[in-house]
Amino acid sequence: MKLNFRATSVVVVLAGLAFSCGGADKSAETSAEATASTESAPVEVSLEDKYKDDPVYIKGLEKVKGSDCTGCHQVERKLIGPAYADVAAKYENTEENVAMLAQKVIAGGVGVWGEIPMAAHPNLTEEDASDMVRYILLLRK
Repeated sequence: MKLNFRATSVVVVLAGLAFSCGGADKSAETSAEATASTESAPVEVSLEDKYKDDPVYIKGLEKVKGSDCTGCHQVERKLIGPAYADVAAKYENTEENVAMLAQKVIAGGVGVWGEIPMAAHPNLTEEDASDMVRYILLLRK
């Protein structure tokens, strides 16, 4: 069966309409989904904003910045020693862990995070080391 030009044109136009109508609904759904996912996406808050008024964070950060810690550690990236975020992920924020880690900061050590030793910091008081550790443990995600 052979269609004439007019019948072929009608079929093409109807197919185009059917496709474009279906496509319009689909793009409207996609647009609505995109808007909904954008609205429901959590906004990431920086640590500075999250803890800007927390005295533990402020005191600990100040003591870490005033020390030689940043020569070997960063918040999110391993340098010579582990990232603070990795330490926070490994140790729960308890007074027992704060005391144990403060002693490690003061005494130094090797083996927990590899074979590169952490230098001892015998001039730090237990209070200062504990303040620094409390700050680090706040960085748990």
